Amino acid sequence: MAKDKFTSRERQEKSLKEFTELVGTKESRKIRARSERNKSIWFGLGMFGIVGWSVAVPTLIGTAIGIWIDTHYPGRFSWTLMLLFAGVIFGSINAWYWINRTGRNG
Repeated sequence: MAKDKFTSRERQEKSLKEFTELVGTKESRKIRARSERNKSIWFGLGMFGIVGWSVAVPTLIGTAIGIWIDTHYPGRFSWTLMLLFAGVIFGSINAWYWINRTGRNG
């Protein structure tokens, strides 16, 4: 019997600890959300624009350079497609950088 009470008490302590951690996590989320309340719809639209332009510009530049290379130096493979793909990759990395930077600065 004493062993059952001990394990029951251990379970209660573990359950209380998990509950305390859960409440702490939710409270920190609430505090963070309250501090970010001043971000308006314009902030979201601005982020949308930054992400869009940071992908679109390198893609268009890569495509333009690829077209120029293909026009002046024709070859067996398409520089346009390769540089378009490179522009999309570079733009995606660039967008990821801006999103992370904005997320850290809050």
